[in-house]
Amino acid sequence: MIQTHIPDTLAQFRDEFLELAEPDRLQLLLEFANELPEVSEEVASHPEMCERVAECQSPVYIYVEVNDEVVTMHATAPPEAPTTRGFASILVQGITGLTADEVLAIPDDYPQSIGLSRAVSPLRIGGMTGMLMRVKKQVRQKR
Repeated sequence: MIQTHIPDTLAQFRDEFLELAEPDRLQLLLEFANELPEVSEEVASHPEMCERVAECQSPVYIYVEVNDEVVTMHATAPPEAPTTRGFASILVQGITGLTADEVLAIPDDYPQSIGLSRAVSPLRIGGMTGMLMRVKKQVRQKR
């Protein structure tokens, strides 16, 4: 059994959300949406490498690379789905650069811990949880 641990960047993101009043948390999520890194040229030119996150209503695709035990996460989400883009951005920024073990140790309920459960629908939180589960699955497969 893997011991769970929230990596520093994801813990920092969580704390930033929890320091805000609930109405302001959605605004922070939208700021993250604008910061979703572009996927690499290789991933952009080979969309078949990406996995659709079925738990998301919006078309979200992820691809995870594991090189020398270091994880790089790529994600695409449409601009017209800003909350979903925000969740994807949090994960891409928080996971890229971690070791495979660090990614696998992220608590499965991390999406519920950032204080957005009342600001967005349970379906959206479920989508972020789905993204995290798929990232972990790909890490397990590729290490």
